[in-house]
Amino acid sequence: MVELSAQAGQMLAARLTELSQTAVDAQYEHQSAFWKPYDPEGYAKSIRDAGYHFSYLAEALTANDPSLFVDYAAWVKVLFAGLNFPDHILPTTLHFMKQAIEKSLPLDLAAIANGSIDLALDHIVSSPESPASFIRPDNPFYELTDCYLRTLLSSDRHAASELILASAAQGMSVMDIYLHVFQPAQLEIGRLWQTNQVSVAQEHYCTAVTQMIMSQLYPQILASEKNGQTVVATSVSQELHEIGIRMVADFLEFSGWDAYYLGANTPARSVIRTIQEKRAGLIAISATIPVHVSKVTDLIAQIRSSSFAFPYKILVGGYPFNVSPTLWRQVGADAHARDAREAVLVAQQLMQENL
Repeated sequence: MVELSAQAGQMLAARLTELSQTAVDAQYEHQSAFWKPYDPEGYAKSIRDAGYHFSYLAEALTANDPSLFVDYAAWVKVLFAGLNFPDHILPTTLHFMKQAIEKSLPLDLAAIANGSIDLALDHIVSSPESPASFIRPDNPFYELTDCYLRTLLSSDRHAASELILASAAQGMSVMDIYLHVFQPAQLEIGRLWQTNQVSVAQEHYCTAVTQMIMSQLYPQILASEKNGQTVVATSVSQELHEIGIRMVADFLEFSGWDAYYLGANTPARSVIRTIQEKRAGLIAISATIPVHVSKVTDLIAQIRSSSFAFPYKILVGGYPFNVSPTLWRQVGADAHARDAREAVLVAQQLMQENL
């Protein structure tokens, strides 16, 4: 079953253009009155979006974990609601995806692929159209976080910086700022984009400001006493969401590690060369969207085949690994951490195994 699921995923990935065209053409014919006002630009976007849908399904099948696609479908439901699409659009989209798959794949593989779509169809019946805010009253720094978010959204980076630096000067730890202010604020900005309340430009601006303020906190992070351990932290190629893995690197640095943060979209050869040069005992790898999970698998396979002359462990993290608790094993990692704080604890455990 695992092998057949992976085969189905690989076939989908190889036929994305064909499948997307088939599914969209059938849906446009079925719902012509709804889609006609969006043409011609809307048709091109529909083909693009169908490619995303099939890509996420292919990745879930390759990982033999339908939950990755089920979770994605719930995310799309929220996105469609923010665009004011009628409730029937997403189920109909999934229906024509199934139809396209039945036409393109062998019966046994089509059945496996469409089984994941059926699970998604069942799930979206009860999944929310608007997820709850990440700025919650149970946050011990709720008022600060709420104020920080409002300052970001008002495009006042100077006020946002002053707010955080003043909190640090008054004794708030860098870890608390990261976990209780930056993390929920970034998640909330993502939610606001998903629900069509902020633009892509606003989301990027808010992220850039947060990264700038993180840099201003570095003197406190770098002043920590070192423990002799080294970590190389990176995202996989084509991964552009880097703030999560940067937080992990900073937490480890603050906890005594020498952290070499390689940022987003670093080529595998450069990652491996850095691991070798720094003799890193820990490699932390991030992927924030499911379609990049296979890249994590590929990067880990290349690292494992490099035969370093020193012991090392591989830690993975990011949204797909939080959705699927066993996914870290499938990509070949040694462990998984849900956030930066947990990464420090898991890293310490892994290093004990290296002794």
